[in-house]
Amino acid sequence: MTSKLISLSEAARRFAWDGMQYASGAALPVGSDAVIFGRELLRQKHKDLHAIFHCNSQQLNLLAAAGAVTKAECGFSALEVFGFANGLRRAVENGQLALEDYSNLSMALRFLGGALNWPFVPATVNIGSDLQDRSAFAPDDYPARSKIPAVVDPFTGREFGALKPLRPDLAAIQVTLADPTGNAIMLGTEWSRYELSRAAKKVVLIADAIVDPACIRQFPNLVRIPDIIVEAVVHWPFAAWPQGSPGMYDIDESHMAFMNMALATEEGTAAYLREFVESYDDLDSYLDLIGRDKAKALSQGSSSFLLDPYRRWILPPEDVAGLAAPELAA
Repeated sequence: MTSKLISLSEAARRFAWDGMQYASGAALPVGSDAVIFGRELLRQKHKDLHAIFHCNSQQLNLLAAAGAVTKAECGFSALEVFGFANGLRRAVENGQLALEDYSNLSMALRFLGGALNWPFVPATVNIGSDLQDRSAFAPDDYPARSKIPAVVDPFTGREFGALKPLRPDLAAIQVTLADPTGNAIMLGTEWSRYELSRAAKKVVLIADAIVDPACIRQFPNLVRIPDIIVEAVVHWPFAAWPQGSPGMYDIDESHMAFMNMALATEEGTAAYLREFVESYDDLDSYLDLIGRDKAKALSQGSSSFLLDPYRRWILPPEDVAGLAAPELAA
């Protein structure tokens, strides 16, 4: 067994670069997303990102507010009960970010097309609406037929749309459990993380917990992301915070609201970056930042029973530290 466990900072240094197409999570706007990887991208001053998110999350909200994203494609741009994403809104309204809008289904189809290496995805969705006719990447072109051009079915002669497949340079995917080689189990809604893991050119897993390989052998049918397509694994509990990870921790509702309010202004964003992005040095100080009592309370929510079948295989932090990838342990 060759371990792929590396540090969060090393994962961003090794696999991220300015101007890349970057995808993350693909989960619900309040659900499992590798928010911590977005924080690390900002800590390392990455910029000019082309972000691809099935749904906007607090990660895209933060990256947009901080000015790190110049292009974005997503199928839903709000934060559900927490309102519209203020950082994303501000970046679009001031012209810093071009936001290309699709439906949720078309984003899922585009990830599938990338995973299957299709030249285009034939689809009936988004056709005949402004989702097809208007493009943030070609604002002066109306109708913008380069976004979802028409294609003819050679069998029936019917006209359909052609969606462009998604093949991002890097996907940081939050998972519930992973073994050191990169076999992963996701609890809760997947929201295209399965397809994204096959579509992306490079995949980094951000795992809430590392499990003994015996867990993977016990539940092979639940391994939705296999190690063969994974470049690296990062162990980072509360990686989705303030969003939730079913079985691991609930949504931090107060911080969700606070964060979105802060990102509404430049001053609030600068203060948020100082306090919640630049202030911690490692996982321990990150958990201190969240608050140990709050973290414990969030971990005892209504979904915690989902983790029960796997708890016996979860490795303690000191064991995980000893399983670092060979090139880092040397």
